[in-house]
Amino acid sequence: MPPRPRILLLSAYRADSHAAWADWLTTTFDAFDWQLLELPGRHFRWRIRGNPLSWLERLEDVEADAVIATSMVDLATLRGLHPRLAALPTLYYVHENQFVYPVGPDQFRSVEPQMVQIYAALAADRVAFNSAFNRDSFLDGMEALIGRMPDHAPNGLSTRVRARSEILPVPVTPHAASHRERDPGLILWNHRWEYDKAPEVFTEALLRLLETGLDFRLALLGARPAQTPEALQRLRDAFAERIVADGKLPRGEYEDLLGRAAIVVSTALHEFQGLAVLEATAAGATPLVPDALAYREQYPDTCRHPAGDVAALTQRLYTWLQQGAPAAPDVSAWMPEQLEPRWRQALDDLVAGSTRGSGISRA
Repeated sequence: MPPRPRILLLSAYRADSHAAWADWLTTTFDAFDWQLLELPGRHFRWRIRGNPLSWLERLEDVEADAVIATSMVDLATLRGLHPRLAALPTLYYVHENQFVYPVGPDQFRSVEPQMVQIYAALAADRVAFNSAFNRDSFLDGMEALIGRMPDHAPNGLSTRVRARSEILPVPVTPHAASHRERDPGLILWNHRWEYDKAPEVFTEALLRLLETGLDFRLALLGARPAQTPEALQRLRDAFAERIVADGKLPRGEYEDLLGRAAIVVSTALHEFQGLAVLEATAAGATPLVPDALAYREQYPDTCRHPAGDVAALTQRLYTWLQQGAPAAPDVSAWMPEQLEPRWRQALDDLVAGSTRGSGISRA
């Protein structure tokens, strides 16, 4: 039996979605011999520029037939430091791009992370994005930044990257949610409680909804920082008797709530694929999401509200709680059954050193 092709998988920021994707790849496609190098998902600005140094010695003797690097990896620098890596076919997988990632209140917009991603996309043989929104905002942002160069700016770089790009979402792993008795008044939030998810919009809508006298309950899930966010504390103060869960739960309890909730809400300022809402929708909850970002590719108009509009969000929740939420839309296109063959073809093409299209959607 010939040896399995060796793929070096570099993930410089093991946050939840990155971790789920890397674990899925390495456990699903056992026809390949995976070597996974990861760095913890913290200290973002150091990670995106410092990962070539963190891996400097680890990569000196690595043996592989192909490389997959995530969008937090400084791929151009790595290929320069390790000539053997430069000779291998490489796929650059863009989970999220830095051109439209919102800046927090205590942060400043720096071009450094954006330049890292431009160089990486140019250094890779192939580039894959988890949504068309991610791809298009990346390429538009790339052109806008290059357009700011005072002189000697190259032309057509986004066209060059687009020509070898493809859309490859992260699969949503189905689970055994009980669905024993869906609670028509249970509203689910399953996102991080941080600025980029705009939890204050969610909180304000619920406080207005409280004034209507409607009966409903809340499942407040997702990771939260050590210091309780103001939006979360306001909900705890106002809805103490209505909160059925509050915290990042063990997987089994989390899945049970996905199977019980009637409505899952997002107010995110950025979402390049939105795995949390896809998971809940796959379990039968009806999504109510901003009319923006990757959500436009996934959900019909009836499930989208004007982004940042508290009044519109409140009204839609009021209507759904009174009349019943519409049926959850079909998200089977993001299930492993649909995506595994596309990923398998992409991996086979990569190991073969091919830069031709793999039949993957370029919509």
